[in-house]
Amino acid sequence: MHGSMMNYPLTLARILEHAHRIHGDKGVTACSSGSPEPKHRYTYAEFYCRVRRLANVLVQLGIRPGDRVATYAANTYQHLELYYAIPCIGAVLHPLNVRLAAAQLAEIVREAEDKLIFVDGRFASRFEGLQKEIGCLPSIFFRGSGSPEQASDSDEYEALIAAADETDAWDIRDENWAMGLCYTSGTSGEPRGVLYTHRSMFLHTMAVNQADVFGFTEADVVMPFVPMFHAMAWGVPYAALFAGADLVLPGGAKPARIAHLIAETGVTVAAGVPAVWGQAYPELRSRAQDSASLRQIIVGGEAMPPRLIEAYEQELGVEVRHAWGMTEMSPTGTLSMLRRAHQNLSEAEKWKVKAMQGRPVPGVEIRLAEVTGLQTAPTVSADSSSAELPWDGETIGELQVRSPWTVSRYYKTEPTAEHFTADGWLRTGDIATINAEGYVQIVDRAKALIRSGGESISSVALETALMAHPQVLNAAVLGVPDEKWGERPVAVVVCEPDEAEIKPAQLKARLAKQFPKFWIPDRFIFVDEIPQTGVGKSDKREIRKRVLELS
Repeated sequence: MHGSMMNYPLTLARILEHAHRIHGDKGVTACSSGSPEPKHRYTYAEFYCRVRRLANVLVQLGIRPGDRVATYAANTYQHLELYYAIPCIGAVLHPLNVRLAAAQLAEIVREAEDKLIFVDGRFASRFEGLQKEIGCLPSIFFRGSGSPEQASDSDEYEALIAAADETDAWDIRDENWAMGLCYTSGTSGEPRGVLYTHRSMFLHTMAVNQADVFGFTEADVVMPFVPMFHAMAWGVPYAALFAGADLVLPGGAKPARIAHLIAETGVTVAAGVPAVWGQAYPELRSRAQDSASLRQIIVGGEAMPPRLIEAYEQELGVEVRHAWGMTEMSPTGTLSMLRRAHQNLSEAEKWKVKAMQGRPVPGVEIRLAEVTGLQTAPTVSADSSSAELPWDGETIGELQVRSPWTVSRYYKTEPTAEHFTADGWLRTGDIATINAEGYVQIVDRAKALIRSGGESISSVALETALMAHPQVLNAAVLGVPDEKWGERPVAVVVCEPDEAEIKPAQLKARLAKQFPKFWIPDRFIFVDEIPQTGVGKSDKREIRKRVLELS
């Protein structure tokens, strides 16, 4: 028997309307990388009017429901307006990663069949390279900084908005209609498209706004330092507006300016990858009083070193919420916070819990499956239920997930056994343990495990141990070909500046206390920095290339 509740379509227009009607006096502060001061402030009520105008611009330009509209931009207020206007008319928002090579981006644009691209003016010269690859695809430029009041006829974006009216341009009634298209970073293969729906993003927004996840409130000032082209900025642009929190958009600001932005805008919560917080820490520590408003940082993308978590919480009094997810999950999957049951743990045990990937967000289901063939892609029994492994914190298996905001197939492809199980779970490719409390600990990527003499070595475990050393700023471990053992681990290490030189023997001795002898890297290569991918993760492909060149 069906119930008698209203069938309320869960669309992004509902989030926008709520922010306008209930939190209209709250608003957006947009910053610029080239100026020490915030460049533009406006309320959600003003933002709402501009989004309505922009929606009509899109319709007038011939954009129809289902059309893909790309953005090539930093975290700006214009990009935020596009985040709402494009899906609210039924089109599909497609944020392009500005850090990718032009040839790779061109392939993505062609597969997506984008109809139009909005370009941040600060990336104009970089965009020229992409234009040569994609031909005459229509594009509209907007200024990388500055407020609408400073716009001139040369600013095409502002001219179009000024000429448009504010009548309703949206009427999306199907919550399962597509709203966004993001491509995976391609760290373990070619990028794959993930097509989100209004329903999936609405539910993801509700989930991350719970107290034990991001927990945004009306009293917060939220700054997404995660790029808006990375997995929908982790959903922050939707979650912040729904909660009524003020939003600070850092433009193209560098991590070293975080303390200044916090001091100027009163940021209480910020989100970014570990590399950002490692780079920002010295300035935040030196300007602790100025950045005292910051109460919480959300960290994802890859594991944050436990000692950096400890430094933020003990020295700066900033809570670290360590999250894990995937583009395929919209992207939030798990988050690590201490439970009340952990209050009596030692400090060392608490930091160990905080450094884990955490427990599944309500709405996300997880399981471990048996894996074989770890050197390539793991295989799982066709009868997935019989292959499920225990949650004992020791048994290692492939992490599999499902939720209302997890992809069921990749864009323009049918589900394959490599990525999805027969009973509909997403195979994350992460090798992990789950303890009795439901905390996930990622051991490694299936394709990143080092196979030496038939045994598996976890690069993630070695990297975490190395970065726990007080003189190590960053580390990456990878397997290189070895005639005798098949593969052997090599560690690439970045030392803290102005510290005494570390000897390989010291690092070997430290690792020997925690790991079997055959796990210890054969070589330690010291470098000034570790190359990163476009989304702030260690670029293992580039690292491997450089290591092999040195061999």
